[in-house]
Amino acid sequence: MSDYVVGLTGGIGSGKTAVSDTFADLGIDVIDADILAREVVEPGSPALHVIAKKFGDKSLLADGNLNRQYIREIVFSDPLLKTWLDNLLHPMIRKNMQRQLKQAKSPYCILAVPLLIENSMMAMVNRVLVVDVDEEVQLQRAANRDQQSSQQIKNIMANQVSREVRLSHADDVIDNNGSVDNLKKQVEQLHQQYLLQTTNQIALV
Repeated sequence: MSDYVVGLTGGIGSGKTAVSDTFADLGIDVIDADILAREVVEPGSPALHVIAKKFGDKSLLADGNLNRQYIREIVFSDPLLKTWLDNLLHPMIRKNMQRQLKQAKSPYCILAVPLLIENSMMAMVNRVLVVDVDEEVQLQRAANRDQQSSQQIKNIMANQVSREVRLSHADDVIDNNGSVDNLKKQVEQLHQQYLLQTTNQIALV
């Protein structure tokens, strides 16, 4: 088990995946909440059955997978439905997170959680790393990636903490307004910092 956990977070379209992939390339174990969220609603899963019963046939694609775009449109326009879905999935996701954290073997590990702050999960990590980006860039990147309208993305952003609140919880910040090379340099610098902090922590035990 990694004794040092860095919580990676950021708003939609901020570039969290690019950051976590770079840490993975450096040999660091990454526990990704988005991947775990997809796993708990795989075809045939109990959670997917409950969701289909709640939201109807349109909630499933022809191949049996969850119709994420349809569900996203519904829950981000209805707070009660979003709460219902969160209450269903979050305990399952957190249980799998804890299991994977115990299995992590790198000197430190990354726990990538988009809603780390919103769901008050900071107690699970030793340090909070925020990927920060201007809101205009955030909107453009999210729209290009997810093929959603600006309004849909704004609805998602409205359900996340503000940029200012997110930064107020940050121990470290990656500025992702620039190039991919610049992002990688920042990750590599933090990698060395975290290795040193991990070594110091072990020395104190």
